[in-house]
Amino acid sequence: MISALMPGRGRWWAAAAAVAVLAAACTDGGESGEDVEAPAPNGSESVAPAAGPDPDTMGISEDRILFGQSAAFSGPAKELGINMRLGILAAFDEANADGGVNGRRLELTSLDDAYEPTDAIVMTRNLIEQQNVFALIGAVGTPTSRSVTPLARAAGVPYIAPFTGAAFLRADEWDNIINLRASYNQETEEMVARLTDDLGISRIGVMYQNDSFGRAGFRGVVAALERRGMAPVAIGIYPRNTTAVKTALLDLRRSDPEAVIMVGAYEPVARLISWARRIDMDPVFMTVSFVGSNALAQELGPDGAGVLVTQVVPFPEDDSLPAVRAYLDALASHDPEAEPGFVSLEGYLAGRLVIAALKNCGPEVDRSCLQEHLIDLGRVDIDGLSLQFGEGDNQGSDEVFLTVIGTDGEYHPVQTLHEIPRWTS
Repeated sequence: MISALMPGRGRWWAAAAAVAVLAAACTDGGESGEDVEAPAPNGSESVAPAAGPDPDTMGISEDRILFGQSAAFSGPAKELGINMRLGILAAFDEANADGGVNGRRLELTSLDDAYEPTDAIVMTRNLIEQQNVFALIGAVGTPTSRSVTPLARAAGVPYIAPFTGAAFLRADEWDNIINLRASYNQETEEMVARLTDDLGISRIGVMYQNDSFGRAGFRGVVAALERRGMAPVAIGIYPRNTTAVKTALLDLRRSDPEAVIMVGAYEPVARLISWARRIDMDPVFMTVSFVGSNALAQELGPDGAGVLVTQVVPFPEDDSLPAVRAYLDALASHDPEAEPGFVSLEGYLAGRLVIAALKNCGPEVDRSCLQEHLIDLGRVDIDGLSLQFGEGDNQGSDEVFLTVIGTDGEYHPVQTLHEIPRWTS
């Protein structure tokens, strides 16, 4: 069950006040002024762990290990949180059906932060200080992760497999963050490479969400273009957690781009593409994996044909891959009605990554052991899917896959953009 605790109610007044103080101190000085930014990992701000038992073994009892997740379960990004949770639970249920990990059941409690940084702070505090979770897993988003990573680090809580490719999470200074997926820089490099090399496109516009997530993706696009002596020909911006994209669309249309790279959530991205189709604006549309592929295709309907999405996990229905076959079996066992998808597959792989590390720790598991084993495992094999960690490398996968929505509303793999017409005609 997903709890939807919100700040400012009952016992939450004190927490909400703390959020206001932290937000005032750390508000982003960028374009939007909306994000609660994380200080540098070795900064002076810290949050003392709750008093009580040994913090290193918090969340562990004789028969269970409790994990926490603060993610979007409401608002325009809710499908991302729902499906990350779905995949994690499928992996946990799979392990629990086999007796758990070293005799302990794995449990997950999830709180709704609605993809808002200040709410994420309140939910994460609750998970760490009130619910005493062992580790945090499957957070959704860059602005929310930026706001809560200092809290997790100060409390010594592992922060595992956030659903974001933001560069700051991959900085060497972090000793508690483990990333599963490729970065936004890697996704945007692949996009620009395919547009320029395959199609010879030189006029590329960018539409991005006006917060730390959008700016992270935007910087990745700009850097990829600069490596080729290019720059965006048009820029459109929209506010987080809205579908207010009309101004962005008009700003893009003025420069008539041949392609538009989009860094946003599925609802606003779908809205802009659909409106563009109505006004006969027809560039190549590409968007990053964070968009939420299944939700985007559903939102777009017939307007989705030809839209390209980079992915950071394999096709969720490719049962020729043992890891995907295991995911499909686990998903069907957990929820027979659930539709396979890229996001829940990423959640499942996150759960499997944690399980591999816990097994190596043995019965005397604690937070320090988990973090050490996640890195010291080096190469992690999940049913044939390889993740590689190491000294100074807290990111397991560098894989980026290009996909396109076909006229059938389904995703198809793309090796070269010359293949697009056969899926869209």
